[in-house]
Amino acid sequence: MFAVTVTFEVFEERMQDFLPLMRRNAETSLSQEPGCTQFDVCVDPSRPNEVFLYELYADAAAFDVHLNSPHFMDFDVKTSPMIASKALKTFAQVNP
Repeated sequence: MFAVTVTFEVFEERMQDFLPLMRRNAETSLSQEPGCTQFDVCVDPSRPNEVFLYELYADAAAFDVHLNSPHFMDFDVKTSPMIASKALKTFAQVNP
C-alpha cells in the first residue's frame, strides 16, 4: 500500500472552478486506474480555500501511473493557475 496526501491552497475566486475538476480527477482515477483503491477529496468550512486529498495506491508504481495518466495531466494543466500552494507527501506501508 502506498498513501499520498496533498493539501492545496486554492485562490478564493477559483474554488468553484477547482472543485468540479478535482472531483472528476478523483472519480476517473478510481474508475480507470486499477492500482488506485481510494481517492478522497476533503474540505473544511473553517478553511474555505483548502482542499485535502487522501489517496491509496497498490504501490509507488501505481502512483506513477496516475501521475502520467492523460486525465491527471489535463487536470494539472487546467488547475495550475488556480492553486496558490500545494504540499504533497507520500507514505509506504510498514509491514510487521
